[in-house]
Amino acid sequence: MRNSIEFEVYGNYALFTDPLTKMGGEKLSYQVPTYQALKGIVESIYWKPTLLMVVDEIRVLKPIRMESKGIRPSEYGGGNTLANYTYLKDVRYQVRAHFVFNLHRPELTFDRNENKHHNILKRALNAGGRRDIFLGTRECQAYVEPCVFGEGEGFYDNYGDIHLGTMVHGINYPDETARNQLEVRLWNPVMKDGLIQFIRPEECIQVRVISDMESKQFDDRNVESADNLFNQLERGR
Repeated sequence: MRNSIEFEVYGNYALFTDPLTKMGGEKLSYQVPTYQALKGIVESIYWKPTLLMVVDEIRVLKPIRMESKGIRPSEYGGGNTLANYTYLKDVRYQVRAHFVFNLHRPELTFDRNENKHHNILKRALNAGGRRDIFLGTRECQAYVEPCVFGEGEGFYDNYGDIHLGTMVHGINYPDETARNQLEVRLWNPVMKDGLIQFIRPEECIQVRVISDMESKQFDDRNVESADNLFNQLERGR
């Protein structure tokens, strides 16, 4: 696929929180990452407001196992409380993603150099990302490295279908929709032989408004063009 990357992301623990479990202060992970969590990982590898990162599919390589831990999170009013968090344990995924230009930001037309963005993205992936990588929450440190999607054995190869129920797909931000509101998307994924193919955000039919929000403004005064960034990287070799 055009402007795509393929990578493995792995770590000791992951927490893709089911929002229904947060009501009482507890946290329980979904069985698999959400689209938004994977999109955040891709944006930690390389992000520019000029681009929209699109996650195409994920392959679950290791068995889904969970582990509960007693946690002492800080309370809003001060002090600590005791909570039970249930994490995914020993996870490894293959991910395929690509980028398109954010057409809702015409002020960033000057930064639409497709080839150089793709080269910087691949270079950032080879370096392990430009920002820290997390699997859902900050305490779940992760690592990324390039791969060939589909290579190697996976625990769920030839396993059949697993229906995962209703899950959060992701968040709609104003700069990605041109609507001045924050929205949440829901969907009903099915994992087939360890593979989940994501529908595009605009294909989600279950969308709920969370709050009003306006997009942050970017232009040539606070965004460095891909041409300049690429030239800097070339000089720094």
